[in-house]
Amino acid sequence: MSFYVTTPIYYPNGEPHLGHVYTTLCADVIAIYHRLAGEQTMFLTGTDEHGIKMVKSSADEGIEPRTLADKNAAVFETVWKDLGITNDDFIRTSSDRHKAGATAFVQKLIDKGDIYLGGYEGWYDEGQEEFVTETTAKDNEYKSTISGKPLVRYSEPTYFFRLSNYVPKVLAAIENGQFRVEPESRRNEVVSKLKQGVEDLSISRSSLKWGIPLPHDPEHVLYVWIDALSNYVTALGYPDGDKLKKFWPADVHLIGKEILWFHAVYWPAMLMAAELPLPKVIFAHGWWTSDGRKMGKSLGNFIDLPRIRDVIQKYSLDALRFYMLRAVPFGNDLDWKDAELANAYSELGNVVGNLLNRTLNMTAKYRDGIVPAVATPVDDASLAPALNGMELAIAGAYESLELQRAALLPIELARAANTYIDQTRPFTLAKDPAKAGELDTVLNRCIQAIYKSLVALLPICPQRAAAGLKQLNVETDGKTLGQLLSSELPAGHKLGTAEVLFPRIEPTTTVATQGAV
Repeated sequence: MSFYVTTPIYYPNGEPHLGHVYTTLCADVIAIYHRLAGEQTMFLTGTDEHGIKMVKSSADEGIEPRTLADKNAAVFETVWKDLGITNDDFIRTSSDRHKAGATAFVQKLIDKGDIYLGGYEGWYDEGQEEFVTETTAKDNEYKSTISGKPLVRYSEPTYFFRLSNYVPKVLAAIENGQFRVEPESRRNEVVSKLKQGVEDLSISRSSLKWGIPLPHDPEHVLYVWIDALSNYVTALGYPDGDKLKKFWPADVHLIGKEILWFHAVYWPAMLMAAELPLPKVIFAHGWWTSDGRKMGKSLGNFIDLPRIRDVIQKYSLDALRFYMLRAVPFGNDLDWKDAELANAYSELGNVVGNLLNRTLNMTAKYRDGIVPAVATPVDDASLAPALNGMELAIAGAYESLELQRAALLPIELARAANTYIDQTRPFTLAKDPAKAGELDTVLNRCIQAIYKSLVALLPICPQRAAAGLKQLNVETDGKTLGQLLSSELPAGHKLGTAEVLFPRIEPTTTVATQGAV
């Protein structure tokens, strides 16, 4: 089986910030899960380098758009490497392979008769690269609904895509489930707006020279949305690349909610015109605020790269990943709170790290570090459901893109195991030779619980989860997540030595020993 997940391609008119990092980390977690599930996985990200914003940003710096694109695209690539992002490809819209694919894509639409020359005069949102109706412009006091910046009056000849011809088909495809727009609230927004009617889409600029020339009229360059959206197939070698045959249609287009309309309406319509299958899921996540307020550098609450690096240095990259997924149900708006980040890290340590530490120490003390066989039955009603149901629960969470649930399931299992230890009191059982069978059972159940907790955390906390499994002397190479979660560590398996997995962070940043029997 194959699996294809994408992020939007980002404007390289500045460095990545929290929004870029969040989307990319979420896509990375999804990609890692599907690789671990044994699927041939393609994870794409990249940069959207054409358009008015790039021209203006480069002019402000006194350099050419190409120079700015090269400089900042390199920053994105470096940052993703620094953050351990496992993308399989990085597409740039200024690259020759994208230009060739996008040109072929547009030519297909031209051949179908879906492109025609017209003219446009009206309001334009430069930040979103989007035309705005007079009614919408007036309702928002002629400012962008996203950035709040003034709209620009725009007039010039332009080629149009016959979007209106495909709107009924797009609406039907959403309503009959041919492709899914998620979460449901976003789907409802798109459906409601589609039913109000949609005009044809401008796809070219004659006043802009930084872009891909239209194949039949090189005086016009391709407008950013058709240029940008086609990256999802040009990266696969459109029109006839082997990867296109293998990975298209995309399983998940992961985006921010501000670009949902373009992905849920423009893109499916273009794909229909190009006679390509539709993506399976378009998932639009929420926006970040900070301490309940919109982020702004002037407010001192902007989460930029230096701030993110500080967080990683203090808590670890895995802790950042866990916090972002744990924060809210996936798709909702999010609010960055330093206290909640600290609490998320403490939860990893006090629940998962503590269970690992307690279990390894007890097994070393009472059974020479050897996994004992289950012997005398011990009531495990508080533990068994989470332990036995982990494989199906994790698979279900990722299938439905419930990433918060995917993050919490391993924590819930570890918490249940810690409670089980408190209830069964193995340190008391160890004092009575007649209860050796009960102690064997308790230790075995706790070992299986921490094992499965760590396995389930691999997509989210790949470094720390792998380190924990190493302490259990578990080798994961060559095994799928399903195989790991459906099995248990056998009796007689030799465990390793306990080490602190999530060092406790004191206010003075000193490290204390974590966990005790």
